[in-house]
Amino acid sequence: MVSLQFITHQTDRYTCFESALMALEGGCKWIQLRMKEAPCEEVEAVALQLKPLCKEKEAILILDDHVELARKLEVDGVHLGKKDMPIDEARQLLGESFIIGGTANTFEDVVQHYRAGADYLGIGPFRFTTTKKNLSPVLGLEGYTAILSQMKEANIELPVVAIGGITYEDIPAILETGVNGIALSGTILRAEDPAEETRRILESY
Repeated sequence: MVSLQFITHQTDRYTCFESALMALEGGCKWIQLRMKEAPCEEVEAVALQLKPLCKEKEAILILDDHVELARKLEVDGVHLGKKDMPIDEARQLLGESFIIGGTANTFEDVVQHYRAGADYLGIGPFRFTTTKKNLSPVLGLEGYTAILSQMKEANIELPVVAIGGITYEDIPAILETGVNGIALSGTILRAEDPAEETRRILESY
């Protein structure tokens, strides 16, 4: 499992494509193309630009939500939020070769995604974040510790990625809870030099 996932986000300074480009430049090996408000054609255009660049950098490219488009473009997989297509339905459409991740906020979510055939879980939010609307309850370190121990008791072995409002300073403590990776967006894009910030984060692992 890749330790750092970058989630694209459009800001006043950067487009989603530019944000992904800087994360790749900094050495990130996992890009989630998330363009929630954009029409499908726009997502497709950006994905087509990113696909060869990710391949060149040996990085994984997954789409947020767009299952049919992921199949059409043959990217590496999809990440599905609570209001997106159910994971078992996506698995039927995509088959076993695609990576499918699911957003979870509670242990019940984890069990549901595990049974549906998810490959990994994006668990969060760690704290309040402005990059997401309709935010689920904030977990904090205690939330991760609790969910991970419940997973252990239930013999559920799935990689867990922490997500939501995480800063550079938070990373050591979050990794100590036992999660497999961190997903970042704003922390990287707010930095003076996002590519350099990505490098700095990767070196801290």
